[in-house]
Amino acid sequence: MSASSSAPGAQHQRFAAYLDSLAQAAGHLDRAVPLESYCTGLLLPGERKSVEPMAARLAPDDVQRTHQSLHHFVANAPWSDEALLERVRHFVLPVMKGNGSVVAWIVDDTGFVKKGTHSVGVVRQYGGQVGKQENCRVAVSLSVATERASLPIAWRLYLPEMWAKDRKRRKEAGIPEEISFATKPTIALQHIRKAVEEEVTRAPVLADAAYGNDSQFREGLTELRLTYVVGVQGSMTVWRPGEAPLSAKRWKGLGRPPKLLRRDKQHQPISVKQLAESLPGSAWKNTSWREGTKQRLRSHFAALRVRVAHRDYWRSAMHREEWLLIEWPTGESEATKYWLSTLPADSTEHNFCFALRSF
Repeated sequence: MSASSSAPGAQHQRFAAYLDSLAQAAGHLDRAVPLESYCTGLLLPGERKSVEPMAARLAPDDVQRTHQSLHHFVANAPWSDEALLERVRHFVLPVMKGNGSVVAWIVDDTGFVKKGTHSVGVVRQYGGQVGKQENCRVAVSLSVATERASLPIAWRLYLPEMWAKDRKRRKEAGIPEEISFATKPTIALQHIRKAVEEEVTRAPVLADAAYGNDSQFREGLTELRLTYVVGVQGSMTVWRPGEAPLSAKRWKGLGRPPKLLRRDKQHQPISVKQLAESLPGSAWKNTSWREGTKQRLRSHFAALRVRVAHRDYWRSAMHREEWLLIEWPTGESEATKYWLSTLPADSTEHNFCFALRSF
C-alpha cells in the first residue's frame, strides 16, 4: 500500500465509500445514517457493543434519539443480511485476492454468551469461544481465506429445535414462519451451495469434527465437487489401508455373490482411534505446521489412505479412498485429533500444514 493510500484522509475516504456501498445494499436511503452510525459504534473503543452503550459513545448529548434510531435499524428495519454480506464480499474479496489467492473455505460457528432467555435461539449449549456448555446463541458461518486474511461471506443463527417448535416463543420473538429447524451441518451446506451458485472462487473446505463427523455433510461437499479437510471423532470407523468390504468380485465362491457390500467375522473395519494405536513408529513424522506464540509448533502426524466404513453394508459400491490424518502429540498417551481429507492422493506435506493452521 502506498503512503498516500494509507494516509488518514485516504483511509477515511475508503471507509466512507465502503459504508456508502453497504447503505445501497440496505435498500433505502433512510437506513444509510443509522447503518453508518452502527458500523462506527462497533469500531469505537468499549467492551459493550449493544445499541444503548454505542449510542452513548456516538452521541453523548443526544443518547435517546440515537438509541431509537439504532434500535429501529437493528430490530425493525427490513434489510437483508444476505444482501449486505454479498456487498461486503464484492467490496473486500478483490482486495484480499490482490495479496494472494483464495486457499480455503472455512466452516465455523460462533457462540454469543447471553444472561437471559429471551434472545432468539438462546439455550444452554456448547460455545466454542468459552470452550464449554454455556447459556448462549450460536451462528454458523462460512469464510473464504487467503494465506494472509479471511472474510465471512455467510452467517446464520442456529435455531435449536426447542425454539423452532415453540409457537408462542416464535411469535413473541418475531421469527418468520419460513424459518424451520436445521442442524448446523445442514446450515453450513446451505451456505456452501449458495457460494458455489454465486461462483465464489473455489477452494478446499475446512471444518471441525462437529461438521466433519456428519456423513451427509461430507457427501454434500463431494457432490458439489469440493475437496475437504474435516475433523472427525476417534470413534469413526474405517477400513485399514488396503482393505475394503467384501464385494461380489471378492466373494470367491463363498456362496451366492451379494448385491451389496458385506463384512464377515475376519473382515471388519476399526475405529480411527484403534488404527492410530496399531500403527508402527515408522508411520509417524515429527512435523512443524505453524508459528506458536513463543516458537514453531511441532507434533507427530501420520497420514494414511483409508476408506470410510459408514453404512457400507447398505451400499453396492465402496467409499472412495481418502486421507486420514492423525495427530499424536509428544507426551500424550493417545492420539488427540483426526481429520479426513479428499485432497489429491499425491498431496504434499505443505497442503496439509496449511489446513492444520486453520484448526
